[in-house]
Amino acid sequence: MAHFAKIDSNNIVVSVIVVDNKDTADANGVEKEYIGAAFCERLFGGTWKQTSYNGNIRKNYAGIGYTYQADIDAFVAPKPYASWTLDANAQWQPPVAIPTDGGMYSWDEATTAWVLNDA
Repeated sequence: MAHFAKIDSNNIVVSVIVVDNKDTADANGVEKEYIGAAFCERLFGGTWKQTSYNGNIRKNYAGIGYTYQADIDAFVAPKPYASWTLDANAQWQPPVAIPTDGGMYSWDEATTAWVLNDA
């Protein structure tokens, strides 16, 4: 099975569907994204991009609300905090690494720091 994401005019993912492999394959049975995208367009209209659970296609599995960034050919989750930046794997990273002492931390954007959660 193949997965395809419908993106709107702002490249925001509005839907993700599963498509049977036979609807993505050429005459030789080889899967081709353009065939699957055309299949989705015929059925539902709009623009479709293939995605995958394991991140082999477009770095991240597309979720509703994600953005397709053509310049890096990746689906990107909504930015969690203004101070975070996108890394080479299309993952948001904080400006300070989370402590590795085993504590439970949450991000405080006001101080741009990790705060230990009192249990």
